[in-house]
Amino acid sequence: MNEWKSFDEIVTAKGMWLIDSKGNKILDAVGSMWCNVWGHSKPELIKAIVNQSKKLQHSSMFNLTHESAEKLAEKLVRFSPGMHKVFYSDNGSSAMEIALKLALQYWQNTGEKQKSKIITLENGYHGDTFGAMSVGYVPQFFGNFKKQLFPTLQIPTPNKYRIPKGYTYSDYQIYCLDKIETQLSKDNKIAAFVMESGAQVAGGVLIYPKNFQKKIKKLCKKYNVLLILDEIATGFGRLGSMLQYTEQKSIPDIVAYGKMLTGGYLTLAATLSSKKVYDSFIGEFNDRKHLFHGHTYTGNPIACAVSLENLNLYQKDNLIKKIQKKSKVFEKYYEEIAKLESVGDIRHKGMLMGIELVSNKKKKTPIRSKKSINKIFFEEGKNHGIYLRTLGNIVMLVPPLAISEKDLDFLLKRTIKTIKSAQKQVF
Repeated sequence: MNEWKSFDEIVTAKGMWLIDSKGNKILDAVGSMWCNVWGHSKPELIKAIVNQSKKLQHSSMFNLTHESAEKLAEKLVRFSPGMHKVFYSDNGSSAMEIALKLALQYWQNTGEKQKSKIITLENGYHGDTFGAMSVGYVPQFFGNFKKQLFPTLQIPTPNKYRIPKGYTYSDYQIYCLDKIETQLSKDNKIAAFVMESGAQVAGGVLIYPKNFQKKIKKLCKKYNVLLILDEIATGFGRLGSMLQYTEQKSIPDIVAYGKMLTGGYLTLAATLSSKKVYDSFIGEFNDRKHLFHGHTYTGNPIACAVSLENLNLYQKDNLIKKIQKKSKVFEKYYEEIAKLESVGDIRHKGMLMGIELVSNKKKKTPIRSKKSINKIFFEEGKNHGIYLRTLGNIVMLVPPLAISEKDLDFLLKRTIKTIKSAQKQVF
C-alpha cells in the first residue's frame, strides 16, 4: 500500500493505448483488468451511453422494468443455449454469489434440503466476496479470511506442466475425474459443482484438457448435481469462442457473465439459469420460494444499453472469427519466449497467454523475489511501452479483444524485452 502515492495517473485513452498525466503512452496489455473488448474511446459505445443517459439514467428493478434491460436479457438468452432467464448484478463476484444462492435455494425449493454442499476445482478463482472466496479459495489471496469462509470440497485440476510423479498427463486427468465421481457418488448432500469455463485464469492460465469439462457435466447430470459455470473472464471471445460452454459441450444449469459484457465501459454482470432452476422459484408469496436478493444498480439502463451495442458490434464486426485468426500471432513467439532463461512454461488459448516464470527450468522451481515481482514487471513493462501485470510468478497477457495484429506484435516483442530486463533484477 506504500506504493499507492507513486501510481501513474491515467488521464485519457485511445484505441489500445493508455496515456498518463506526463503524456506517456502504454499499450493496455491487460485489457483494463481483462474486460476491454474494442479498445478505448470506441465511438459506437460512447454514443450508446450518451443516448441512453438522455432518456433514463437509472431506475430500480424492484417492481419495475425498463426497455434496455428487457432487450439485453432476451439477447443473452437467445445466444446462451439451455438458459432461460437472467438476473442482473454489478460485477462478477456478485454474479457468482447469485449463482450460489440460486443453486442452494433450488434444492430447498424442490424439497431436497439435504443438498447444501459445494464441490469445486482447486486453484479456481471466482471473485473476492465471501461466497466467491469460499468456492474459489486461493491461499495467497484469501488466507487471512479462511476461518470465515464456508467449507467446500476441492478436486485437483490437471496442469500439464506440473503433474505429480508417477502420472502421465492422461493418467492424471482420469485420476481427477475419478475423484469427482467418487465424491459425487458417495455424497447425496452435494448441491452444485462450480468451475471456471474453459480455463482457470487467475489461477495461472490453466487450460483444461479436451473433454475434461464435458465429462464433469456428464457426471453432474448422472448424480443429480447442478453445474455452475463461471464465464466471467473466459466467455465473450477471450478463449476464442463466444461462449466456452458451447465449445466444451457442457451446458450448465447456471452460468455467470461479466467483464466483457459491456465491452469494458461500464459495470454490469449477469447470472443466467435454466428453466428447471428458474421454475423452482415460481410460487405464491406465502410459498416463500422467491429469491431474496437485489442490488441498487441491478439492470442499470445505461450499462444495459452499452452492453446491447457491444454485442451488436460482435456480430457486425465478426469479432470471434477475427480473434481465432489473431490468436495465431501468439504462436509465432512461442519459441523465442520459451528460450528465455526464466520461462518454464507458456499456456495460451484465444486472446489469453500465461508465461510461467521459474528460477530453475529443470526443477520447475517457481521464481521468487524479495521485491514485488508484479512491481518489477510493471515498471519494466512501462519502460518498454506496455502495461503488464503478473499474478504470482505468471506473466499475464490479456489484451483488448479487437487489438490489431500490428499492436499484438508490438505487445509480444515488448513482453520479451520486459522479461529479459526484469529477470536481471529477480535472479
